[in-house]
Amino acid sequence: MNQRRHSIVLAALVAATTGCGYNTIQTYDEQVNTAQGQVEVQLQRRADLIPNLVNTVKGYAKQEATIFIEVARAQAVLTGALSRPGGTDPEELANANANLSRALTPFFTYAQAYPQLKSDQQFIRLQDELAGTENRIGTARQDYNQAVQQYNTYIRRFPAALTAKVTGAKERKYFQVTDPSARNVPGVDFSDVGAPAATPPAGTSPATAAPATAPATTPAPKP
Repeated sequence: MNQRRHSIVLAALVAATTGCGYNTIQTYDEQVNTAQGQVEVQLQRRADLIPNLVNTVKGYAKQEATIFIEVARAQAVLTGALSRPGGTDPEELANANANLSRALTPFFTYAQAYPQLKSDQQFIRLQDELAGTENRIGTARQDYNQAVQQYNTYIRRFPAALTAKVTGAKERKYFQVTDPSARNVPGVDFSDVGAPAATPPAGTSPATAAPATAPATTPAPKP
């Protein structure tokens, strides 16, 4: 008798939660998770490109150490945000990605002062790969934010709002920059730009230099 009663109660709960949007909440939540995964994949790809790009540029412009350090710091912050224990935070990722774009602005500006570097095939390839990755980040970010909007809107509506409250479903964060400083484009002073090296460092070729990352020629798209 108790088992039968338990089955009846369970069936009633399933019917109630289904009618109140439980299944839809789970579907939309999973869509957000999938979209966030795509954003993270592209951000990781961007972070991985940076070391190769930086090392290529170092072969021609070793004296610009400060710029290299800033790019390395920004890349490390993005990598750290992507591997945060307990899961990633979309706003943290957006801020870290924007700060990396900010650090890359003077990096690429200085790179333009070195004619041999601009024609280096390794540099050109990495630049193209980075630009392509940034385009994919923009698309993935848009898809993610649309999925979040759909999910957040749904769990605020009746009767799904009741189900969300009972099940603990919370609104998801958008992939958006919340750090004002990340939006500011730094100025670039050309007064200390050194003359380009006539040849790459002895015994090494910029094309085979240690891996570096590839920054974007334009700041990462804002949410």
